[in-house]
Amino acid sequence: MKNLKYLSYKLREDCVNIIMAGGGGHIGGDMSVIEILTDLYFRQMNISPENPEDPDRDLFILSKGHSMEAYYAVLCEKGFLNLEEVTREFSKFGSKYIGHPNNKLPGIEMNSGSLGHGLPVSVGMALAVKMNKGPNRVYVVTGDGELAEGSNWEGAMSAAMYGLDNLVWIIDRNRLQISGNTEDVMALEDLKRKAEAFGWNVISVDGNDIDEVDAALEKAKVCKGKPTCVIANTIKGKGSPIMENKAGWHHHLPTQEEYEQIMQDLEHQKEALKDE
Repeated sequence: MKNLKYLSYKLREDCVNIIMAGGGGHIGGDMSVIEILTDLYFRQMNISPENPEDPDRDLFILSKGHSMEAYYAVLCEKGFLNLEEVTREFSKFGSKYIGHPNNKLPGIEMNSGSLGHGLPVSVGMALAVKMNKGPNRVYVVTGDGELAEGSNWEGAMSAAMYGLDNLVWIIDRNRLQISGNTEDVMALEDLKRKAEAFGWNVISVDGNDIDEVDAALEKAKVCKGKPTCVIANTIKGKGSPIMENKAGWHHHLPTQEEYEQIMQDLEHQKEALKDE
């Protein structure tokens, strides 16, 4: 787990470099979701770049598709994509490496980014797996801002109705969206009680603590008869004080000075982990 904690900061560096090379990206939400993606791809999911079409593979949807730069960093580290190529071509005219998930690329199951679609589609996937008696588990990460979309709650109701215990819904609860604090834009709390009322097994964790994320996903595996919702309480812009908990960093492109400060902060985090 210490190696994965270190990796999460290396992936943040990769993500920032992709954004700088492409001239844009959703850096705040990228930084908040890194530990979740790292634990899924390097600890939890049965998935392999050598056999990306394995019918028994676990399935993942990044519903908050604007955090694609973080997803690119993880897919490159896992071996699905090439980091040098992604960084060079990201967001260029005609590039396949666009700002939201593109399922023409290996390792990506679904185009996403039109918010509110990922959870209901994951319900369909998990139901199909159940009907086919497959071993696959289905994971979906939504943002918290996108929960204002009613389609999420239709999906949540259906998942409980069909007892989809092979489905895990992870909410990146960083409490900020493009227009400000979620509780000012469209209040969500008490989010845990809401999800429980829809019939889900709900676990609330520090989403930037990879140990807590991993423990929650292990608990989800042994929960029977209902789907699991992991409320991952995170920090938008996690990794550098100049970004953290600031709505303006939802899709801010760092200046050169800001870039150098961010990379310095991330390097310090890595060094601290080495010394533990």
